[in-house]
Amino acid sequence: MDKIKNEGIGMKNILIFMTILFATVFLLMACSGAAKQNGSHDDPEVESVENDESAPDGAETDGSFDSVSMEDTSSNDEGISTEDSLSGYTSEKIEYARVWLQVNGNKDVEKLSVLHISAGEQLNPYDDDSVGYPEDVIVLTGNAMADGVITYSSNGDGTINVYDVPSHWPSSQQLEKSMEDYTKAIVEGTEQVSVGNGEDDEVIRLIGKINSPS
Repeated sequence: MDKIKNEGIGMKNILIFMTILFATVFLLMACSGAAKQNGSHDDPEVESVENDESAPDGAETDGSFDSVSMEDTSSNDEGISTEDSLSGYTSEKIEYARVWLQVNGNKDVEKLSVLHISAGEQLNPYDDDSVGYPEDVIVLTGNAMADGVITYSSNGDGTINVYDVPSHWPSSQQLEKSMEDYTKAIVEGTEQVSVGNGEDDEVIRLIGKINSPS
C-alpha cells in the first residue's frame, strides 16, 4: 500500500510540474508576441530607422522626390516655347526677317539682301552734299526695286528706328532744296516702330531667302 501511495503522489507532482511548465511557456510566448507587435507599429524610433534605410542619401522621406520631379517636368514644359523652332538660326537673321515682315510685309520676296552701313557714311553715296548716318544702320532690300528698301537701326528693346531712305535717289536738279537739307530731313524724321515676333513658319521661310553672311 505504501508503494502505491508513493507512486500516486509522484504522478501528482509530475502533473503539477507539467502544468506550471506549460503555463510558463504560454506566458513567455504571449509576452514575446505582444512586444514584437508593439515594436513594429507603435515605436516611432523604429519607423524612423526603417525609413532612413530605404531612402537614398541626402533625401527626405516626405515625398520630396515626387515634388522635384513635378517641378522639373513643369520647368521643361515652360521651356517649350515658340522660340524653340527658331533655335537653329542666328538672332541677326531672325531680326532681319521680323523687321521685313513688320515694316514691308512682302512675304513672297524672292531674295532678301542685307547691307551694314557704319555711322558717318553718307545717306546718298552718290552726292557729296549728303549728310552721314548718325549711327550704324542696316539696309534690307528685295530682289527687285519694286520690293522696296528698309533702312533701320535697332534699339535693342524690340523697337527700331526706320529711316525713310528712297529706293532710288533723286538728283539735285529734281529737288526743291539741297541734298544736304533733303538727307538731313530723313535723319531727323526717323520713325520708331515696334517689331513683333510674327509667325515662326513665315520667319523661317524668309530666313531661307536672306543673302547675308551673318
